[in-house]
Amino acid sequence: MVNKSQADWIHLDIMDGVFVPNISFGFPVIDSVKKAAKKPLDVHLMIIDPDRYLNRFYEAGAFMLTVQYEACTHLHRTVSEIRKLGMKAGVALNPHTPVSLLKNILPYIDMVLIMTVNPGFGGQSFIPESYNKISELRSMIDKGGFNILIEVDGGIDTKNAAKLIKTGVNVLVAGNSVFSSKDPAATIQQLKQLS
Repeated sequence: MVNKSQADWIHLDIMDGVFVPNISFGFPVIDSVKKAAKKPLDVHLMIIDPDRYLNRFYEAGAFMLTVQYEACTHLHRTVSEIRKLGMKAGVALNPHTPVSLLKNILPYIDMVLIMTVNPGFGGQSFIPESYNKISELRSMIDKGGFNILIEVDGGIDTKNAAKLIKTGVNVLVAGNSVFSSKDPAATIQQLKQLS
C-alpha cells in the first residue's frame, strides 16, 4: 500500500529501549523492508551511541539517516560520517531542546527533525509549542542560506498539516493518523494535497 501511495519516503523509527522507553526493530526487519520498499528509507535513530551502527544503516539501505542531538557527544563527527558514507544527514530534536543549539551544525546537515511529541510511542498528541520552534528554525535556515529540510514527527494529521507546512515544514511523518485510518492511502493523498 505504501509503495503504491503518494508517500515520498518510508520513515523507520529505530528505538533501543534506552534512549527512549520502547524497542522497535533491528537490521533483519530493515533489510526485509528495503527489499520490499520502492521508496527511499528515512531512518530515525532513537538510540544511544549511534556512531557504532552508521555503516550498518548505510548497508541496510538508509537514504536519510537522522540521529538525536541529545544522543550524540560529537555531533559534527557523526553527521560528517553519515555524509561520508553516502547518506543524507539529519539531526532530531526532542521537544525540550531549543533549535538555537543547531546554529553551528547547520552547514553540515541536510535535514532537521523536530519531534512534536516526546519520542518513543505512537499515538501521542501534538505539542502546540512546536509551531514557534519550527518558525525559529525556518528563520535560522533561511537567514543562513542553507538547503535544509524541516521534518516533523508526532501527532501529525490532516488537521495540523497545512499549518505546519505554512510554518516552514517540508516533510511530514504521519504514522498513527495514516495507519489507523479506514483508508490509509486516501489519508496519505489528503496530506500530500496539503503540501
